[in-house]
Amino acid sequence: MENAPDQPEENRSYEPEKSDPLKRATEKTRSFAEYSGIAFQMLGTIGAGVWVGMKIDDWQQTKSPIWTIILSLTAIGASLYLFIRQLTNK
Repeated sequence: MENAPDQPEENRSYEPEKSDPLKRATEKTRSFAEYSGIAFQMLGTIGAGVWVGMKIDDWQQTKSPIWTIILSLTAIGASLYLFIRQLTNK
């Protein structure tokens, strides 16, 4: 009995063909978009931390930008945490 056209043969590989240029381009584009999104998320988180720190320093009229430093370092830590968490979920 022959295999039906919709049933795979026993010796056939289940991996997608790597020679398909459209599939490779689609995977590269998806990967690029995914990592670009992560980069913009990091940039936004760090930028928000710096901006809020500057606003608090202006409001309290401090001589040194202590809140800017504290919140920017906190935002960097938070963005790195989110970055690592997103990479390990894949």
